Amino acid sequence: MSTPIEKQIVSLLHRSDKKAISLLYENYADALFGVISKVLTDESLAQDALQETFIKVWKKSKSYNPEKAKLFTWLYRIAYNTAIDKVRYQSNKTSKEVQIETSNVYKLTSQGLNQDVLDIKTHLKTLDEKYQIVINALFFEGMTQQEASDELEIPLGTIKSRLKIGLRELKKIYDPELKKS
Repeated sequence: MSTPIEKQIVSLLHRSDKKAISLLYENYADALFGVISKVLTDESLAQDALQETFIKVWKKSKSYNPEKAKLFTWLYRIAYNTAIDKVRYQSNKTSKEVQIETSNVYKLTSQGLNQDVLDIKTHLKTLDEKYQIVINALFFEGMTQQEASDELEIPLGTIKSRLKIGLRELKKIYDPELKKS
């Protein structure tokens, strides 16, 4: 059964009365910090998680149903989940840091380049101008098909057709076996 203070807090929460947060903090902050500290060993992260917990409690205050769970159980779940989210965020953040010393981005040598396609702009000039314009827009200017359609004032379907035909013609240049068929 709920204590009088719990009933008062729940009533204030449901009315979105800011006094509820003060009462929650006075009565539950230490216990919730203990829960969070078991998940997060870093005290400053744990304090951040506690603050986020109270923010979530405030935002979800109208959704609390005393018939489903006691107030502390509801608060406990929010605090625990917030702490777990912090752990996940920290592990994702550290795993995504760039390792410059092991990067091979700047180690590209001329052997890594396909010498046959370095002259693609020269071969592109052998195509009809309508195909050149579309391929230039899409591949060398970085436009999407829709952007090219808008910029060149050509219907999207025509952009797609010209791209397909232009690439087929370029493929014939780079793969002489296709010319025979």
